[in-house]
This record gives sequence, C-alpha cells and structure tokens, in this order.
Amino acid sequence: MRSVRIGVDTGGTFTDVVAVDEQTGEILTTKTPSTPANPADGFLAGIAKLSELDGGGGFDVGGIVHGTTVATNQLLEDRISGLGFITTEGFEFILEIARQSVPDGYGNSYFWVKPPRIVPVHHVRAVGGRLDHLGEEVRPFSEEQAVEAARWFRSRGINAIGVCFLHSYANPEHERRMREVLWREHPEAVISLSSDVLREYREYERSVTTLVDAAVKPAMRGYLANLSTRLGRPFSVMKSNGGILSAREVVNQPITTVLSGPAAGALGAALIASTAGHKSVITLDGGGTSTDVAVVIDGEPSITTEGSIGRYPCKIPMIDIATVGAGGGSVAWISPEGTLKVGPRSAGADPGPICYGKGGTEVTVTDAHVFLGRVPPHLLGGEIPLDAEAARAGVEALADKLGLTPERTATGILEISAFNQSNAIRRLTVKRGLDVRDFPLVTFGGSGPLLACRLIDILGLPSVVVPRDPGNVSAFGLLTVDVKNDYVRTYVTRDLSLDRAAEIFHDLEHQAAEALEREGFDDPVHIRSADLRYYGQGYEVRVPAPAGEIDAGWQAEVVERFHEAHEKLYGYAYRDDPRHAVEWVNLRVSGVGPITRPALRPLDKPGAGATSVRAVHFDETRDTPIHQRAALGPGATVKGPAVIEEYGSTIPIHPGFTATVDAYGNVEVKRD
Repeated sequence: MRSVRIGVDTGGTFTDVVAVDEQTGEILTTKTPSTPANPADGFLAGIAKLSELDGGGGFDVGGIVHGTTVATNQLLEDRISGLGFITTEGFEFILEIARQSVPDGYGNSYFWVKPPRIVPVHHVRAVGGRLDHLGEEVRPFSEEQAVEAARWFRSRGINAIGVCFLHSYANPEHERRMREVLWREHPEAVISLSSDVLREYREYERSVTTLVDAAVKPAMRGYLANLSTRLGRPFSVMKSNGGILSAREVVNQPITTVLSGPAAGALGAALIASTAGHKSVITLDGGGTSTDVAVVIDGEPSITTEGSIGRYPCKIPMIDIATVGAGGGSVAWISPEGTLKVGPRSAGADPGPICYGKGGTEVTVTDAHVFLGRVPPHLLGGEIPLDAEAARAGVEALADKLGLTPERTATGILEISAFNQSNAIRRLTVKRGLDVRDFPLVTFGGSGPLLACRLIDILGLPSVVVPRDPGNVSAFGLLTVDVKNDYVRTYVTRDLSLDRAAEIFHDLEHQAAEALEREGFDDPVHIRSADLRYYGQGYEVRVPAPAGEIDAGWQAEVVERFHEAHEKLYGYAYRDDPRHAVEWVNLRVSGVGPITRPALRPLDKPGAGATSVRAVHFDETRDTPIHQRAALGPGATVKGPAVIEEYGSTIPIHPGFTATVDAYGNVEVKRD
C-alpha cells in the first residue's frame, strides 16, 4: 500500500484533491463539486474519489492538509451576529470612531455612508481599569464591572465575545483577568483576547482583528470538530501567513485561516514557477467565485499585515493577495444606466451557471465561454455535462436586451472579466512601483487559464505559464508549506535597549518553540523581523532581522536594511540626516517547522489523447483544432486559433498566439 500526503482545497465551486506519493513523488489529482451547505461532505467525497482513482486499493495516509473557506465566506457574506465587545471604560465608541480614511478617496466622501460596525454599539460593554503605554497600571481592574458585563452578555445569549483593553499589548494582565471572570460567569462564551490574537498597538485595528477572530471561532470550531469526527484522524489547516497548523491548534486562532485557500495557491504556483526557471512571477488563481492575485519575488510571495477581508481590516500576517469577484460563476447583468456589468456577484456552485442545468437563470462568464465554444460541452472529463443550448438561450436573451449580437455580448462579458482581473494585477504591481511587463503570469484554477491571451494584450505581459493540472494547484500548494506561527510585540523607541530587545525576542522565540513542540518539531527555525519608521511617520516598514546575538552590529544591520527598504519603496532614505531619527515599532518572530517538499518531476513523454475539431468563436466562428493536453509532450507547440483541454481546465489559444510545452509539462503562452 502506497504512503501519501493529501491536500484538500475547498473552493466555492469545486473541492480539489491532490495526493503525493512519499516514495516515488507521483502526483494524483481529482476534483469534486463543493457542498456549500456542509463543506465537510465535499472534503470526504474528494478523498473517497481519490482512492477510487488509484484502483480502490486505499492509501497509507501520512498526513492531510486542508485549505478552507469557512472563515473567509462568513466574513465576505457578512454573516456576523450575536457578537459582543468588552473594552476599556471611556473607549466604548472606538469602533464608531474607526479611521478617517474614506474608500476611493475624498472625492467619494460626500456620498459614502459608514457601514455598520462589526459589533453594534448596544452590544459593547466597558470595564474600569487602565494601563499606560508601558503596561504600568494607572487604575486597578474593576472586578465588579467585569462581572456585570459577563452577566449582561449571558442574559442576552451573546456567546462570542472579543476583549480589547487599552495598551494590553504592553501588559495582558487585565485582559486575562477579564477572561477568568467570563469563564466563571458565562461558561458558554467563546472568548478572544487581543493580547492573544494581535499583541500590537493601534487600538482600532487590534479591536477589529480580535472581533473577527471571535466572530469566526464558533463556525470554525464546529466545522473542524465535525470534520475531525467524520475523518477519524488528525489533519492540518492552511493559514493565511503561508504556513500550516494542526486543526486542534488552529481552532484557538481561526482568524489565521481567512485566506487559507488563496495562500496555498500562491505558494504552490511559486514552487512550480521557480522549478521551471521563473523566480519572480505574478500568480492568478481563477475559481468559480473570485480571482486571487499575488506577487512572488525571488520565489517568495509578498507578506502584509495591512490586509482586509471584505470590509474588515485584519492585521495578522498574511500573503499579500488582491481578490476580485471575477470567477467562472460571475454573473453578467445590466446596470440601471443600461451598461453591461460582470460580477462581483456569483452563481457559485448552487445553482451555478445556466449551463450547469441546476436551476441557474443568469448568464455567467462560464456560459459565455460555452456559447463561444471555448470550453468543451462538459467538465471534469465528462463527469459534469454542460447544457450548451441553455447557455445559448441565456446569452441570446441578454443580447436582445442590450441590442447586440449574441457573439458580441458573450465576447463583451469575457472582455469585462479580463479587465476586472487585470485591475487586480495592477493593484499589486503598478501601484507599488513594479513593472508588470517584467513578470510572467502563472495562471491556474479551473477558470484561471481561460483569459490568458487577453491578459497578455491588456497588460503587456511577457508570457503566461499554465501549470499541469491547473485546477489543483492550490491543493498541491497545501503540500509544499511548513508549519508556521507568528508572534509580535510592540516596542516603540528611538533609543533601542539591546537588553530589552533581546528579552522580547527570547520571549517570542520561547512561545514559538512551545507551539512547534506541540506540533512535533524539536528543532524549529526562528525567523526574526522588525518594523521601523522615521520618527514622525505614521506607518512603518518591515525588514528581516539577523539571527544570533543582539549587539551593536546587529542593530546597525537592521537599521541599514530599513534605509534600503524605505528607499526601494519610496525613492528616498535619510541615512545621514540626524534630523530624521529611526524609530523601532514592533519586533516579530516566525516559528517554522520545516517539512519535506514534494519534488516536481520533468514530464517524460506525452500521454494519450486525440486532436479533434470544434466550432469556436474568437474574431470569427471557425472550425478550430482541439488538443488534449495529455498528448502534448515537452517541446510541443500549438499555434492559435486552438484550444487545449484537460481534466480540470481549458486554455483557449487566440489567433496570433503560440503555446509551448516546457520540460515540466507547463504550457507557456506568448504572443507571436
């Protein structure tokens, strides 16, 4: 019986499964429709299907890693209720005050209406007690008010509670005493403390991040407990920071999973691209509901703590991903002004596009592809037949409303979707000083490769690389990542005490080592970093900090790295200007438990698969060669117009483009 590690990525439309043979490195892949009502059903169905794919002999499973969208979807769909907030007396309106920034700039300020807070003001309770910015107690913690708040929430059945006291990043004692009161007075409560979730200053962001953690904790705990029981074995969960953690640990910090699936996709694509010789790339993960874009520099995706999920800022470390509602299920609709729009609303997996035949009535991006003949009349190798006539009827009805031909309408839907995707790419490149023309695009996901040629033209990309089994890259990425936890401590100073810095780093590394020991790692790797800024600036720049002894040489090295990073980001630095002192803000440690990554094997020879012909519309409708990707070996070229099909995805090659297969089986598309 072969020993395998399995990755399962639950998306909005499909659940993707990948198994890697730990002895031979052979990779098995499959997909199954997602089950939004209970994602665990699709998870288990995918694993069962994988076993059948191997002949039903079964596996000796060495480990399972899961990418989940449970927390993400709850936030994106704004399904938050029954949430309470406990804060310092006098700061009851911190969520209402928030920040002064207005979306889309000040030109929008007259029309913009502040959205509802994550916790309504009548669900906020204040407790007496006060710490200063150094963590020294100014006023003692009020046990009486704490008890009153706990009983108030219990009497109203509010069981998810976030606690954020002023300056608890410097001293968590008051928050921990509040938790003890809640345990005693309200045993059913699910509690998140800001000093556990984000021990970093900036009260508003710390409060919201803590409340997001509390909001998703009940659903994540229920889902993971249900899955653990049905699976009957331990498993790990992908985190937003590019690491994994066991399910039993991640239930205590569910906010770390809010970009679980997209993070895995970026990491898997980074490894595939690096193996093929592309160290710096843009990754594009096109699914049924959305498209996720990331930038990889020298093999590593960019990390940020300034991210957000939906309308909620989340200051946890996460791979820097831009998401746009431009997936295969994105709905085409007509605005009140009479113009054609696409997304962000999606038909999802249920009912799905019209061509799924499951009751969908709105034209989607997938329906447009089906109408134009750019995808086959079935998905997953014939497992899911598509109703091309229903798609045609839907496109024609929409075209009548617009006064356009059906072909022009379908092409317009795809053009709008391509521009939506290109705007997400620009947000992570052009707006940050990166020239998009320097980066190949690695596109994957079920719908990712469909618009490859249009993105090359719109953005001036040098090429688009489509990995083997593109629909399963995120699931493959789950098997390429280390166990990882992040720890932070705010320490704002212009006069760094080396002893104090060493004490903080030692404490953070001790926390990281304890967590990794519970995961079975006796010799973890600790990666240090620090956030610095010039005195007077409002935000800081993160730079890596060397390992080893913390002395004057170590301090000088970190400061020089800050000057270099600031100059690269903003075009200037104040190395030799004493008027602009360097201020230290946060010290960070990432604890890493390394795993053995699967080795990508070169493609030996082409497989089976015959070339056929189908009517496809690009600039005109014509009989077009349809190539089976399995039949294309290393060095094979396909000139457009053509279509390359495989089990989980399709690559339309427009006229004027050529696709070439590299040694690892990746298809690289370039304009002639």
